[in-house]
Amino acid sequence: MFAVIRTGGKQYRVTPNDVLKVEKLEAEAGATITFTDVLAVGSEGNVTIGAPLVAGASVTATVIAQDRLDTVIIFKKRRRQNSRRKNGHRQHVTVLRVAEIIAA
Repeated sequence: MFAVIRTGGKQYRVTPNDVLKVEKLEAEAGATITFTDVLAVGSEGNVTIGAPLVAGASVTATVIAQDRLDTVIIFKKRRRQNSRRKNGHRQHVTVLRVAEIIAA
C-alpha cells in the first residue's frame, strides 16, 4: 500500500515504515503527526486519486528527529571585477517514519 501526501509545498510517495525528511515541522522527537492532505492512495493495482484530496484518507507518522541537511554552498563571482562572495546554508528538516496509511 502507498499514498501520496503533501507537506511543506512538496509531494511525497510513502509506504509504511518509510523514513523520509520533510520541511521542518513543529513537533518533538517521538511525537505522532497525522497528514490529512492525501492526494492519492493505492494498493495491488487499485489506485484512488483525489480531486484534489482523497476523502477520509490519512497518513500517520512518528517524528524520529529534528535535523539539518548538508551544507549548500552559494558562490557568486563577477569576472574581472575582483568580486567574489561565498555563503553557505543548512536547511532544517524533520525526519519521519511512516506508521500507517488509512484509506477510507
